[in-house]
Amino acid sequence: MININLLSVSNLPKLNKLRKLELSDNRISGGLEVLAERTPNLTHLNLSGNKIKDINTLEPLKKLPNLRSLDLFNCEVTMLINYRESVFALLPQLTYLDGFDVDDQEAPDSDPEADGDGLDDEYEENGDEGEEDDDEEEDELDEEVIDDEEEDDDDLDAEEEEDGVDDEEEEDDEDGEDEEEDEGDEELPQGEKRKRELEDEGEEDLEDEDDEEDD
Repeated sequence: MININLLSVSNLPKLNKLRKLELSDNRISGGLEVLAERTPNLTHLNLSGNKIKDINTLEPLKKLPNLRSLDLFNCEVTMLINYRESVFALLPQLTYLDGFDVDDQEAPDSDPEADGDGLDDEYEENGDEGEEDDDEEEDELDEEVIDDEEEDDDDLDAEEEEDGVDDEEEEDDEDGEDEEEDEGDEELPQGEKRKRELEDEGEEDLEDEDDEEDD
């Protein structure tokens, strides 16, 4: 809820699981006890750019036991003498104030608690199991694909063998037909053969007689 001209957080709904609340650049000057009632598990609270003027205004935040980070940039309270020491003394649960700890060490860019890491261990474990199941399913699919490929190769080999057999049978059939024709000529009756030879000789004799008459 950044820069929406909020004057207070009195209408904030009850959000027991809320961990990070952004309220910067509004006009909030007090009434922070509502946060302890409505958002008891806050770990990060950003109140920078609001109308907070003194340390006592922050006292209700003591009731937020999980509060680790508080931002008060551009609030008038930051101009007070010993501001940082006073806030850390008032809120001992704090780790970071305005992005730095009590030893002026800067906070990391991301906080696991704020990002919700480690909250759902069971979900993460289930997620890992789900990944293992996915891997097993992928392996099974790979095996099925390999089996299908092997079956396709066997089918192709069987078809090629059948084609080879068909070609050989066709060649044998053609050779058999040629042999049958030759055998047909050889199996003519002897009388027919003899008749053909006599006819051929008779034709030659007639040709010789015609030649003598011409002479």
